Amino acid sequence: MRPRWYEEGEEPDYRFTLANERTFLAWLRTALALVAGAVVLTQLVPPFAVAGLRTGLAVLLAVTGTVLAALSYRRWAQVQRAMRRGRPLPMDWLPAVVGVVATVVGAVVVFVVFVR
Repeated sequence: MRPRWYEEGEEPDYRFTLANERTFLAWLRTALALVAGAVVLTQLVPPFAVAGLRTGLAVLLAVTGTVLAALSYRRWAQVQRAMRRGRPLPMDWLPAVVGVVATVVGAVVVFVVFVR
């Protein structure tokens, strides 16, 4: 069953539709990688000197991955809708959030490794 908006506007060039789909799949891969990173932190990385830090980072990664997976379809649909209607592509804050989370987690891990 197609969403109602799928019948609006004109069919975009199939290359743009496929590119949008590839971007959606890339977001899903990134979401899965974030969740996998959370599992690795909790199962394979020894505890940090700061109690709860490892768990906190794992929760941050898991929540970010889950939210990213949940919102990636919405992003795909927004872009598809804009292309069908001949409108500019929507701006999204999600890449910035994922970048900030990855930077924070990476910086904390580097700090913990050097402090040891």
